[in-house]
Amino acid sequence: MTILVFRHEPFEHLGLFARTIERHGLKIHYSDLLNHSYSVDYDALIVLGGPMSANDQLPGLARELEEIRRALANQRPLFGICLGSQLIAKALGGRVYRNAELEIGWEPVHLTDAGRADPLFEGIDSPAHFFHWHGETFDLPPGACWLARSQKTRHQAYRYGSNVYGLQFHPEVDAAMIEDWSSQPCNCGDVGTLPGPIGARLHDQTAVADRIMTNWLKIARLI
Repeated sequence: MTILVFRHEPFEHLGLFARTIERHGLKIHYSDLLNHSYSVDYDALIVLGGPMSANDQLPGLARELEEIRRALANQRPLFGICLGSQLIAKALGGRVYRNAELEIGWEPVHLTDAGRADPLFEGIDSPAHFFHWHGETFDLPPGACWLARSQKTRHQAYRYGSNVYGLQFHPEVDAAMIEDWSSQPCNCGDVGTLPGPIGARLHDQTAVADRIMTNWLKIARLI
């Protein structure tokens, strides 16, 4: 089985999630923003984060929205992270807009009652600290189920149907990825707003990332 992955920057990859996916013998096919290729026959779609806005008029994002809508129509399993969650929300009719404030670094995420009962978060504590890096948010798409919140961002996770999920936070990153993101020129503006360095090693997401991705692979019937 193959998972198609929309990647918007080379440094924003699957990270810790890739270990889980590969351990279960599944294939990963990256499709990059500037050179999208949908020729692969895929069984599920993951849409990753990126420094751009879901509202940017980029041909690559327009093609992604078309493919996301096609996947939704075909009831393919979908998983969006940060920008990915916003793009899926937009494809479902939700509005994407500036958040009241930037949310960068480690912040606790609280599951809603529905989130505590959802199979994606089976085995996940509430609250739990996750890594964040975003300046935009979204309205909950029509028909979606609200699963999680943080102090700065009301909509941190949602489910649509039985196998479509969006997460605003980043459970896939490890310390090396956080340090790499912090050094990228396109992120310097965000980093400059912070009161101090990002504590890349304050928390280890290895176990929680494995749990979330394993849960989703089961929900998607890929394992």
